[in-house]
Amino acid sequence: MLTRRLMLSIAAAALPTAALAHSPVAMKDVHEVTQQLMTFREDMKAAVDRKDVHKLRAMYSATFTHTHGSGKVDGEDARIVSLLAKEPAIEDAPMSEVSVRLHGDTANLTAKSPILNVKENKTYDFRWMQVFIHHDGAWQLAASQATRLPPAA
Repeated sequence: MLTRRLMLSIAAAALPTAALAHSPVAMKDVHEVTQQLMTFREDMKAAVDRKDVHKLRAMYSATFTHTHGSGKVDGEDARIVSLLAKEPAIEDAPMSEVSVRLHGDTANLTAKSPILNVKENKTYDFRWMQVFIHHDGAWQLAASQATRLPPAA
């Protein structure tokens, strides 16, 4: 017969797995979520082209933050303004080295992109990440961060 302590240990170890199994995103594979996030990015580009602020607001979580390579931090409003002004941004940059990792209802998208520095009129490579949350049946962008890479040797 199992001791009470052993039974509690087994139950505690099973909780994260059981909770994850009921998550709406947990049962999807990484390929499917990657396709959903690529569609999200295309929808965001289309919303920017249409200057659809209402759609863009719905795509960002209310607590969204973006940390620039310089350390500057933008919230949702500042990010939408910069996108509508067509400033270079990871949201619409070409991507390489794309990776998606799932954590329950959260997805981390990482990639590498060339981004134009408008002040210097020079393009630099950035490694960046976006954190998406699955909320009310849809993905929202919750956070992003970009780091400028050193010049290739």
